[in-house]
Amino acid sequence: MDNLLIIGAGQYGIMIKELARALNIYDRIDFLDDNSDEAIGKISEYTEFVKKYPCALVAVGNADIRLNCSDKLKAAGYKIESFISPKAFVSPSAKIAEGCVIEPMAAVSTSVEIGRCTIISSGAVVNHNSTIGEGCHINCNATIRSNSNVPKKTKLDCGEVF
Repeated sequence: MDNLLIIGAGQYGIMIKELARALNIYDRIDFLDDNSDEAIGKISEYTEFVKKYPCALVAVGNADIRLNCSDKLKAAGYKIESFISPKAFVSPSAKIAEGCVIEPMAAVSTSVEIGRCTIISSGAVVNHNSTIGEGCHINCNATIRSNSNVPKKTKLDCGEVF
């Protein structure tokens, strides 16, 4: 098993750590964060940890930061992970890019494409034949109608319909 480095030790980072632990695929899971005592280092120090933590995921709500940081991590040699909760439904025909998180009770239907570094929160539904751009956040109980094309960096609030 590998070690995982999570960028961002805030509320979302803690949720990602819990999800990663539940998957039981990492020996060690730690944070980089500029404002947390739980972090093993600052975000700017990411190049120092690539050998010990070959896998990484950015757990930051801001889409620009999430995408930019993921690019830097990948260029430094990290494998950018995606996480799908075992309590989510993801169709076998769905395509999930790197850096994505599919939270518990989310549903991703047939022939859906989800762009990199996108968050599909608990209870969200992405209906069939839809495309979600990179850096999106489909918040809790939001719904993407079938055959939709969600532009990159779109954030849908809880309960919204697109």
